[in-house]
Amino acid sequence: MNAAPLTVLVVGATGSIGRLAVAEAIRRGHTTRALVRDAAKADALPAEAQLVVGDLTRAETLGEAVDGVDAVIFTHGSHGDNPADAEAVDYGAVRNVLTALGDRPARIALMTMIGVTDRGGAFNRESESPDWKRRGERLVRASGRPYAIVRPGWFDYNEPDELRLVLLQGDTHRAGDSSDGVISRRQIAEVLVGSLTTDAADRKTFELVAEKGPAQTDLTPLFAALLPDAPGALDGVVDTLDMPIDAEPQRVRDDLEALAR
Repeated sequence: MNAAPLTVLVVGATGSIGRLAVAEAIRRGHTTRALVRDAAKADALPAEAQLVVGDLTRAETLGEAVDGVDAVIFTHGSHGDNPADAEAVDYGAVRNVLTALGDRPARIALMTMIGVTDRGGAFNRESESPDWKRRGERLVRASGRPYAIVRPGWFDYNEPDELRLVLLQGDTHRAGDSSDGVISRRQIAEVLVGSLTTDAADRKTFELVAEKGPAQTDLTPLFAALLPDAPGALDGVVDTLDMPIDAEPQRVRDDLEALAR
């Protein structure tokens, strides 16, 4: 893949990982847009970032944000235990940005979470956030765009000597605590941005954790070792298939059909 500088939109740019993704994209020489709801609250972002105002819950406000972009990094997320918020933000933001993109051939880097396929877990029963994040993953796969879907472990629970990146597949770590895997926010941002400029990351879905050892300087071999998602599949290549499409809400099925390419 051509590693020439891209025009990158960061969704969730003022969040704890979004800010780092903005900084990392700028460091790599990309023209970087930061999607914000209120420009007055974006003073923590690098001066080089291009601020663009839009509302993730309203696709019609996102036209300026996506105009001319080569890639979109999603770092957004809902807060609390409200299923309606999970649908509107964890899922709705993905749907709305993809809708706004239309036919633009932008590459996607989507951050969800480790344990996103654990439908029986306490967090999903309470918030439904994993289910809605998983549905957002499905929209990205259905869109036919090049993508990497990154499911990070527990943010910043790693020790100072735990920096060696490990990419897993199948989402089998389901304890619901940091024993599932840990990773620094900075490294999450690096992987999201790094996935945009290598074909080795295309159509890969993986969990991201760190273990004892130094950080790798070249991510391409890590991406290359992963299995790609099957063409036309809605789920990760070795995910548990426990979310049948015919049991999904009609509005979700309608969104998949509208975005399918």
